[in-house]
Amino acid sequence: MRFRPLKIFGFIIIIASIVSSCSDKTQQFETELLTDYMPLAPGKYITYRVDSLVFTDFGRTTEIHKSQQKHVIDAQVTDNLGRPSWRVFRYTRDSVNTSSWTAAQPWIANGSYLITVLPNEIEVIEDNLRFVKLHAPIKEGYTWKGNSYLPFNPYDYISTNNSYDDGLADWDYVYDSFDPSIVYKGKTYTDVWTVEAADEAYNVPVTLPDSYGSRIRSVNKYSKNIGLVYREHELWEYQPNTGQPGGPFKTGFGITMWMIDHN
Repeated sequence: MRFRPLKIFGFIIIIASIVSSCSDKTQQFETELLTDYMPLAPGKYITYRVDSLVFTDFGRTTEIHKSQQKHVIDAQVTDNLGRPSWRVFRYTRDSVNTSSWTAAQPWIANGSYLITVLPNEIEVIEDNLRFVKLHAPIKEGYTWKGNSYLPFNPYDYISTNNSYDDGLADWDYVYDSFDPSIVYKGKTYTDVWTVEAADEAYNVPVTLPDSYGSRIRSVNKYSKNIGLVYREHELWEYQPNTGQPGGPFKTGFGITMWMIDHN
């Protein structure tokens, strides 16, 4: 029996589709686990150095407050959606306690948050705000809506006198790069994925005092078998407040944190 050219061509297409499908499944199978970059087990902790950007004196003064934070995984619990989650306790102390000549003071409890591991993503719920911090597959250029569960103005509970948090729910998170090794402030981190979310600046630094200014920056770095090792999250705006007795002011906040210890 002889095959006609059209039938042979169709047969080749079917075989190619099967091979392509198998290849895709193999690629998905080889994708690293999300929990490789956010390991979860009772008693695991990471200690961070934290520089907090704050605006005092009604926004007229800019200050950097230095501290340490220790994040300790406590136990599995159930989140408000009834899903198995990990509860993480957060502790804080002044950063001067790291100096060799100063006796370290006790850690002070500073709240908690939840980490929920799902088949294709890891969510973090903190201050009643829900973020998709990691999403499968882990590969360069892959994007997802990491703030899709946020309200339009998620930080209005801090201050309603702002616009810097408008539309955060539409941010695209992206696996921007993978680095076998990075060094930050003398600390070396290995096997690091960088997740970029936002990097915008207008009139920053403020060189036009009569014009509006703003800074929006969000990036996280995750090290394999350790977890989050670097975070920069900065949201603030400058208001010239022209003609008003209070003068110009800034509103918002910023945080830069990096890992200094872990188990």
